[in-house]
Amino acid sequence: MEYGSIVREIHIEAPPDVVYEVITKPEHVAQWWGFEASFPAVPGGDGRMARQRRDGAGTLVVPIHVVEADAPRRFVFRWVHPEGQQSTPQNSLLVTFELMPANGGTLLRLTEVGFREIGWEAAQLEAHYRSHRVGWDEHLSNLTAYTAGLVRS
Repeated sequence: MEYGSIVREIHIEAPPDVVYEVITKPEHVAQWWGFEASFPAVPGGDGRMARQRRDGAGTLVVPIHVVEADAPRRFVFRWVHPEGQQSTPQNSLLVTFELMPANGGTLLRLTEVGFREIGWEAAQLEAHYRSHRVGWDEHLSNLTAYTAGLVRS
């Protein structure tokens, strides 16, 4: 299996401007992703996301650095770099959300890259990749349902 990138496409029954708001506003991120988020959705914006660890061993804190914010088309950020360090291609993953109008809603294309560049040993690389792949499947499903609920309200 190739552990270089994760790519997902989903259709969301909401216009791109609504979907963009849901992926960039911390109050929405908490609802579909499960992270308490604090970051400005502007290029160069630094912040963090936090949630309880799945194993119950405290709080997971994840730094985030916004690379690109082009409403309502693209939102790009780096994350999982060591707290207190600037994000680089060698210490962080790059997540890109691309939004395109489609069939009365939005086609969202998610790409996450950088797994190999971090330099994890083989077992760590595989574990992180698998965890993110499973996580995105779960969170994008939540995103679809949450956003559709907003539009129906």
